[in-house]
Amino acid sequence: MGDPAVTAEGAVVAASGGVQSLDRAFELLERLADAGGEASLSELSTSSGLPMPTIHRLIRTLVASGYVRQNANRRYALGARLIRLGEQASLQFGTWARPLLAELVDEVGETANLAVLERDEVVYVSQAPSKHSMRMFTEVGRRLLPHGTGVGKAILAQLPADEVRDLLGRTGMPAYTEHTHTDVETFLAHLAEIAEQGYALDESEQELGVRCIAVPVPGTPTPTAVSVSGPEGRLTKEAVGRIAPMVRRTAEELAKQLPD
Repeated sequence: MGDPAVTAEGAVVAASGGVQSLDRAFELLERLADAGGEASLSELSTSSGLPMPTIHRLIRTLVASGYVRQNANRRYALGARLIRLGEQASLQFGTWARPLLAELVDEVGETANLAVLERDEVVYVSQAPSKHSMRMFTEVGRRLLPHGTGVGKAILAQLPADEVRDLLGRTGMPAYTEHTHTDVETFLAHLAEIAEQGYALDESEQELGVRCIAVPVPGTPTPTAVSVSGPEGRLTKEAVGRIAPMVRRTAEELAKQLPD
């Protein structure tokens, strides 16, 4: 690998061809996200391997532009300006994925959803509705805590247990129905079962009378899951074994067609 070069404008260009300061700034944002959204300068230096003067310079720039903020405890957190970027990216992701969701609806006859994990919540970014007059509807953009949803459980089952425990510590585990999981350790054991079987079920845990089958989408930059939801009377336990492989195929197809 060659040494970084300096352009005529004074920007340092990494050997990869990218601008080194941009690479490092984005790395700091990623490190903040990995730390749960907040970290000290020394923690960022340790996790990134960058020298403290470089961290100081980059953080000052990110704070000035609104992408990072300094909290009262002098630790640094992801800034509000990232919210608009994230929401627009999620909406574009949902628009791109919708044809595959529509194909899944044609195949199974029930509503198909796509959701991502964002700031400790699952956000529904796309939906293709069932053609039945009685069907499930979740508004695109709706946010829910992940422990009470099929898509949320499918996503959490792919994460390390310590990360899930930390997330649940921040969000709590409120009960939406009498079927919602509310105990952390029992829930972690439940997630291990989900990871082994390859799909999650929401058994009236968010809304009574509704069943959901959800599968994580592999290889996405943000944890993502696709699901099929419908009334328990149509989406029976017997139907789950037939439909789950179809949802898994859609998740795999979504992964193959991820935009560059």
